[in-house]
Amino acid sequence: MATYLLKKSYQLRDLRETKFKDLWGDHGVFTTMWIFGRPSKILFFDNHIRNLIKSLKIYKIKRKTLKKDILKLINKNLKKDIKYNHLLRVALNKKIISISLRKRIKPKLNFDLKLVNLKREKPQYKNLKYKKILSYLSKMDNSRSDIGLVSNKKILETGTSNLLFVKDKKFFTPKKDYYQGNTFKYFKTKIKRITKKDIFINELNHYDEIILIGSGKGVASVKTIKDINWRRKNLNKFNILTKYYNSAIKNSNLYKF
Repeated sequence: MATYLLKKSYQLRDLRETKFKDLWGDHGVFTTMWIFGRPSKILFFDNHIRNLIKSLKIYKIKRKTLKKDILKLINKNLKKDIKYNHLLRVALNKKIISISLRKRIKPKLNFDLKLVNLKREKPQYKNLKYKKILSYLSKMDNSRSDIGLVSNKKILETGTSNLLFVKDKKFFTPKKDYYQGNTFKYFKTKIKRITKKDIFINELNHYDEIILIGSGKGVASVKTIKDINWRRKNLNKFNILTKYYNSAIKNSNLYKF
């Protein structure tokens, strides 16, 4: 069960506080950012806000001061004297802005991926149609497991993260039908080549490593997929990506209150 430091909702029209709603299942979008340290930093903050505003336009959630209002509410709810290690979630529909902070859980090395026949609605956007995914995740120890979303016998992403697959020292990622998160986009600037291809379940045993990347998990190595008796062969690329990620953390800007 997630440990929340904060849960607040505000009316979009006037920013007045209202009863908290998580907005899961609604017509809208969200972003999840890692806030850490004291003084606090938010990893890839500008990219998160930029992508959120872009997605809001696609979902026809419009307001001239929308970006300013979102930043105002984030600023209102963050505190200078707290040492954070939390996930900051901002979710919006046409009436409500919801802000929450929950404890970030670090994934362990004995991480298992459970395969589930499921594809997100409009997966190219970080929309709020997550209830089915959450019904699985709520029953799992998220430090040790996640669900791998499978459609047409191909794995696409997890319930929380993007996926990278390693074979013969080369990186691969699914062709389509998943959201490219900010962590994924960061690694695209660091990895010389990531080949897009269909990742079929019956071919997973050809891969040496499977790596989760995302705001919540950071960089996590899958040890097993018990459903198909897959086990990782090494941690070589995981260790390299971890070094890149730690560099991004170190160079992240302080959050300006």
